[in-house]
Amino acid sequence: MVSSSAPPQSPPIHLPKTSESESLKKIRHTASHVMAMAVQKLFPKAQVTIGPWIENGFYYDFDNPEPFTEKDLKAIKKEMTKIIQRKLPVIREEVSRDEAKQRITAIQESYKLEILEDIKQEPITIYHLGDLWWDLCAGPHLENTAELNAEAIELESVAGAYWRGDETKAQLQRIYATAWETPEQLAEYKRRKEEALRRDHRKLGKELGLFIFADPVGPGLPLWTPKGTVLRSTLEDFLKQEQLKRGYLPVVTPHIARVDLFKQSGHWQKYKEDMFPAMAETEEDRANEIGFVMKPMNCPFHIQIYKSELRSYRELPMRLAEFGTVYRYEQSGELGGLTRVRGFTVDDSHLFVTPEQLDAEFLNVVDLILTVFKSLQLKNFRARLSFRDPASDKYIGSDEAWDKAESAIRRAVETLGMNHFEGIGEAAFYGPKLDFIFQDALEREWQLGTVQVDYILPERFDLEYVAEGGARQRPVMIHRAPFGSLERLIGILIEEYAGDFPIWLAPVQIRLLPVTEEQVPFARQVVEQLRSHQIRAELDHSGERLGKMIRNAEKEKIAVMAVVGAKEVEANALSIRTRASGELGALPVAEVSQRLRLAIAQYADF
Repeated sequence: MVSSSAPPQSPPIHLPKTSESESLKKIRHTASHVMAMAVQKLFPKAQVTIGPWIENGFYYDFDNPEPFTEKDLKAIKKEMTKIIQRKLPVIREEVSRDEAKQRITAIQESYKLEILEDIKQEPITIYHLGDLWWDLCAGPHLENTAELNAEAIELESVAGAYWRGDETKAQLQRIYATAWETPEQLAEYKRRKEEALRRDHRKLGKELGLFIFADPVGPGLPLWTPKGTVLRSTLEDFLKQEQLKRGYLPVVTPHIARVDLFKQSGHWQKYKEDMFPAMAETEEDRANEIGFVMKPMNCPFHIQIYKSELRSYRELPMRLAEFGTVYRYEQSGELGGLTRVRGFTVDDSHLFVTPEQLDAEFLNVVDLILTVFKSLQLKNFRARLSFRDPASDKYIGSDEAWDKAESAIRRAVETLGMNHFEGIGEAAFYGPKLDFIFQDALEREWQLGTVQVDYILPERFDLEYVAEGGARQRPVMIHRAPFGSLERLIGILIEEYAGDFPIWLAPVQIRLLPVTEEQVPFARQVVEQLRSHQIRAELDHSGERLGKMIRNAEKEKIAVMAVVGAKEVEANALSIRTRASGELGALPVAEVSQRLRLAIAQYADF
């Protein structure tokens, strides 16, 4: 007998970002020019502005008297196909600034004149599509339009955009598009877009009743419903318990502080454009930057707690931890669900350590972050060594302090043998970081946990401890946040799980479904019994038919459903159906309770 086997699965299609592929850069640069040429062919009054690549495609901004419609996008794509089929050579030309200005003036393209003024280097580079169309561009490009695959290009949407991002200037129309090497890549990209819409945390958050946004409250300020609050609290309690095991000390700090506190830390000088405006008693105080601000960071507060009394080396390491809500005055156009908000809670902790303790404490923090990721079932991540860019002036502190801090982070990842890469210019202004970059089910990357080494703020705040010999010495600070922003983490988890939370995180862990009203009293007793064991149980007493109750529970992604009929009441049992394992049949109530408690404790399925 010949055994049959399943056909081999095709390897997943990799979709590189533009920044990762020189080939895609050329394709998308060239496709954007072909699109602009097609637009100006069909809409002669349209003026072009900028048309850069973005990570998954490209866009071009146009000033056109009439708004582009879906029908127009189809016509533009059809014209692009004709241009590609004409096999036009893509020709690079270098001209002087005066020559470029004369050519732009001749075709009356005012936006190109502004762009030309911003180009500092010479000669000026121009790219031509045959002898039919040209634009200012630095490239790179393909050598011929025929190298583009029209079936791997799609025009996606039209959006409004202000010239130079300035609301006082002309409103333009931005056509977003994507281009790939093959039609198969485009098909995979479209599949992932559809899957991203299905998983969108804003959509699922509303459907699952986790959070809302309300216009009277304001954009970027989520309101957490009871179920969403249970989810938040579960995450907080999980981390608090882990921290208590590891010697962290809980603290609570205010939401506002004097401006002077953030001047001393450097946040005001480096960060005030992203802070809410100062609250001052008089206009004179406001002008003199005297008053209070909503905190953008928790670290200066924890520093004040450390500094409230002289510490001995015997007290170190001191690990202060807080779920502290901070506020950033994000621009309204940059807000996006839970992943970019104006008020968010950070699982913040600041460790004050001796220089000799630094390496061991840093490794302990990394171990905590890895424990968190394991419990959340987040596996696909790598570490980024976020170092400063020596050419930038945004950083404070001495070269010596930065070198010591960066060396400590590099030693840690080498000791652990972690998969890592360097991100030059990604450091905080006061110190380098080890950031954990997570790749989700759709290959999108998110920054989650972070840990920073800081020699700068202890110096700015003149922090000290009494060393073993009696001398005063400077501690080193470690800033860490395994979750990062709690709001952002929940948004990412909703999308990663597609709303199907592990049972330990699920706002409702089991729902009882009585077949008739006669079983409601028994079901209510079971719910109370389960709740007494800290199991999040609820009763569906809607009076709907059983099939409708099951469908509602599935739609709400309830982890465990328990049907209660006459037989179950008689046997003191529950007929169990789970999202993870399907039908499990009738189980005694005591066994259901025990298995639920075990699954929750072990962060496992029922």
